[in-house]
Amino acid sequence: MDVFDKLKILTDAAKYDVACTSSGVDRASGGDGIGSAASCGICHTFSADGRCVSLLKILMSNVCSYDCVYCVNRKSNDVPRATFTPREIAELTVNFYRRNYIEGLFLSSAVLTDPTRTTELMTEALRILREEYRFYGYIHAKAIPGADSDALYRLGLYADRMSVNIELPSERSLNLLAPSKSRAAILSPMAQIRDGITESSRELVKFRNAPRFAPAGQSTQMIVGASGESDYQILNLTESLYDKYKLKRVFFSAYVPAVSSSLLPSTETKPPLLREHRLYQADWLLRYYGFAAKELLDEGENFNQYLDPKCNWALSHLEFFPVNVNRASYESLLRVPGIGVTSAKRIVAARRSRALDFAALKKMGVVLKRAKYFIECGEKNHEIKMTENALIRSLLSDVSYTRLTSKQISFFDNEPQAGGEEELKSLLGQF
Repeated sequence: MDVFDKLKILTDAAKYDVACTSSGVDRASGGDGIGSAASCGICHTFSADGRCVSLLKILMSNVCSYDCVYCVNRKSNDVPRATFTPREIAELTVNFYRRNYIEGLFLSSAVLTDPTRTTELMTEALRILREEYRFYGYIHAKAIPGADSDALYRLGLYADRMSVNIELPSERSLNLLAPSKSRAAILSPMAQIRDGITESSRELVKFRNAPRFAPAGQSTQMIVGASGESDYQILNLTESLYDKYKLKRVFFSAYVPAVSSSLLPSTETKPPLLREHRLYQADWLLRYYGFAAKELLDEGENFNQYLDPKCNWALSHLEFFPVNVNRASYESLLRVPGIGVTSAKRIVAARRSRALDFAALKKMGVVLKRAKYFIECGEKNHEIKMTENALIRSLLSDVSYTRLTSKQISFFDNEPQAGGEEELKSLLGQF
């Protein structure tokens, strides 16, 4: 099998890892133009200064010794198999870079023979890139749970960011769907990476040329919808991972029914993309807005699919509002729907010199369409006296309201249509 055939197999096998964003574009120049957007392995992430960076995203191998029920690469699944050598990965990365297709590498792998051996092969690929080709681009490497601690440390010395996929939100689901993995085997390398990053930072303070271990931190990924955990359980686990293991990001992956099993949703079930989206919004509130998981949801609860988590929280805590934008603290402003981190900072800075009105807030980037129900600018705001049902109707976006109250043309054949007024009444608590 030649390298390009391997590339097609192993880039397709890597598409379920969502720790960076795939372009979804397949457009080649055909030899008479400049550049290419071929979908094989090209995805994107963002650098610390906000630049969008293209990455070559591949698996080293999809030959797996594990039999995780949800995974398309499980050993009992009949799919084409391939394995790159470390030298092939290094040469592919350099050749893609020289053609200006990519600026970095995202490398993961199925468990080839055993976790430690797989990690050693990945490390060798990164060593060739860093030491022989002098490649200084961004590299994200997936740590393999169960690998030897020394092997993981050597991998971290060559990678910019490392990640360990927690996969499923509870130990019960992990035992049921991925019996070859254990919670301890996943959390142990997370702790090792956390400690390695901390120790590396200390050493760099003392010695300028000390080795750098995973300087861009670590992340993880959870599958949403493959098992029965609620959003409350997922969000509490997310908060715990941030606090205990100092993760940079927790990524959520809506389960794509790619394999058949009585333990999984039907292959005709659509991925819960809206649920994934709500979890990302809640994750943002945890990281930047000062919310706690227990504030956003009650035990066993899922997010409202029609209202974002911040609006949903505001409707459940109307006693907190209206907030006076000329006197409220920065933390209080962050809890107002329609006011983000940037606009809250602008409000705090601007009100030192003058009183703010609605026109000034609009210029600062406040989304008054939502915020007007929860704020006042000196004069009394009568919008907040609306009933909760009226506020829900007002906060629903035009697109959502149309989907609730009328039939909408579908992009897909035989797609169930919205339930109309009955679905709206259900949202408003009238059933």
